[in-house]
Amino acid sequence: MSSCANLAMWAPADSLSSRSFLVPSRLLPSSTSPSSRSTLPSSPVRCSLRELRDRIDSVKNTQKITEAMKLVAAAKVRRAQEAVVSGRPFSETLVEVLYNINEQLQTDDVDVPLTSVRPVKKIALVVVTGDRGLCGGFNNAIIKKAEARIKDLTSLGLDYTIISVGKKGNSYFQRRPQIPVDRFLEGGSLPNAKDAQAIADDVFSLFISEEVDKVELLYTKFVSLVKSDPVIHTLLPLSPKGEICDINGVCVDAAEDELFRLTTREGKLTVERETVRTPTPSFSPILQFEQDPVQILDALLPLYLNSQILRALQESLASELAARMSAMSNASDNAVELKKTLSIAYNRQRQAKITGEILEIVAGAEALI
Repeated sequence: MSSCANLAMWAPADSLSSRSFLVPSRLLPSSTSPSSRSTLPSSPVRCSLRELRDRIDSVKNTQKITEAMKLVAAAKVRRAQEAVVSGRPFSETLVEVLYNINEQLQTDDVDVPLTSVRPVKKIALVVVTGDRGLCGGFNNAIIKKAEARIKDLTSLGLDYTIISVGKKGNSYFQRRPQIPVDRFLEGGSLPNAKDAQAIADDVFSLFISEEVDKVELLYTKFVSLVKSDPVIHTLLPLSPKGEICDINGVCVDAAEDELFRLTTREGKLTVERETVRTPTPSFSPILQFEQDPVQILDALLPLYLNSQILRALQESLASELAARMSAMSNASDNAVELKKTLSIAYNRQRQAKITGEILEIVAGAEALI
């Protein structure tokens, strides 16, 4: 490695973890404190002007790439948010219908396969990851969540199997043959009902055939452009009320969402927040069903299962795009700082070279006198 490569360490290191795209770990000192990394190297770095120019051009090209990826992620995350929010009224109405059907079936002995609760011996974990990298710790966070859940199940003496959704999760579990995987699936650039149906068919067959007694969904819930939370939801058995709750019994409430509007101000990308309330439609208590409520429940519960899986895929995609947008923004900022540092080094060395040439000319002229 040439000595010129050490110039990569001149960039401020206040957030090196989020800027590793431009500052590889192999270029950083092995054992230095954060305060010492932010200073210039004690020994001078000897580098030719051509090498400095090449490095500056390389950083400029990298900055263009990261800026483009940031804008693409910003445009896609808005569309992903709209997909999540537009699907909420359907889910809310479906929950209301299921709730009111359950009100009429409280005194009846209902035999619905998807709602049957039995002793848990084996659990299926549906792990939703992304298909691409360069998105910070998005994929790592959900994989760590899955590892922690697997450790908990193992300590309880329960068997488990994995349904991996997403290329990053697929490659992770393929490298670990000791983890049982039932099926590998790919998420896709924009989740649709067909993708959700493929997952729903698999978990439906596992649960109905009693191969597993419980199905849990692990995905990343979208909170904001700078925050996303890996969560675990019990997917099966479904509650007759149509509620999906986590392992602690806390049910999901999506009545209020914070929507992010991407705009430009003074030539820079900015984010404006607005709160959007999704109204829950009222359901008439005197409404009568022509069909048997059990038949309606048998038809609606699989539909609700599909809608919940589709919503999880959309939330995960929005979280991935927001994480990529933040990572590329940090990389672009780091490129600006590194380009500035390299330019200063280039100008100083160029000035020193010109000064040396002038001194040589003056010395030669004095020698002739």
